[in-house]
Amino acid sequence: MAEERLQKILSRAGITSRRKAEQLILEGRVTVNGSPVTTLGAKADLERDHIKVNGKLVRRQHRMVYVALNKPDSSVSTLSDPQGRTTVMRFLRGIRQRIYPVGRLDYHSEGLLLCTNDGEFSNRITSAVSHVPKTYLVKVNGTLTEEQERIFREGVPLFGRRTAPARLKMIKSAANPWYEVTLIEGRQNQIRLMFRYFGLMVEKLKRVRIGPVALGSLKPGEYRMLTAGEVAALKKRAARPRSANGRHS
Repeated sequence: MAEERLQKILSRAGITSRRKAEQLILEGRVTVNGSPVTTLGAKADLERDHIKVNGKLVRRQHRMVYVALNKPDSSVSTLSDPQGRTTVMRFLRGIRQRIYPVGRLDYHSEGLLLCTNDGEFSNRITSAVSHVPKTYLVKVNGTLTEEQERIFREGVPLFGRRTAPARLKMIKSAANPWYEVTLIEGRQNQIRLMFRYFGLMVEKLKRVRIGPVALGSLKPGEYRMLTAGEVAALKKRAARPRSANGRHS
């Protein structure tokens, strides 16, 4: 095989996402033929070279796995946690392949989280240019005004950069109403920060859909394998080009 960048090799092998693979390289935790490599532009050939991460030999993945998990509240979307908190891997112990979360859900958020050992798939879904829509149910401690709803949909200024257009609708009117929110970007704590901009606090947040994949009847801590059709639809959705007006063609 032809040489490829190390971060791409690690993601294809199911070690981690391409972005986190870059971090492993910079930290000196990757070796090629016994020598540490700390340059992101470094290339290798998995068929010819001995590539190790933390001393463990990297092998090519022969079976790709795609999982939908209902992430419970009070768990982190990582492989391990230095603070000793529960990670989502606790709920995936029945899967033999080494998989990892696609993107993240905040510690106190719950709902649909995809996990895989397919680095290219993960990279497509999380890429900023793919704009795969993600839908959430959000309970808030107050009601937005019509003007605030308009601003929310058009974009809220956060840390000097306006959020991308979002869909918003109230699905349960109450003193503490529920909203359905659909985003095409995924900044950390984005929905909580968007409501906080209007002086409101999010009390509960649950992701119920990523592109064509719905959470469905999965209970917290339960998972299922994605169907071949769902995987194909996700890949197609993430690969669709965007037109000049920001919409998918």
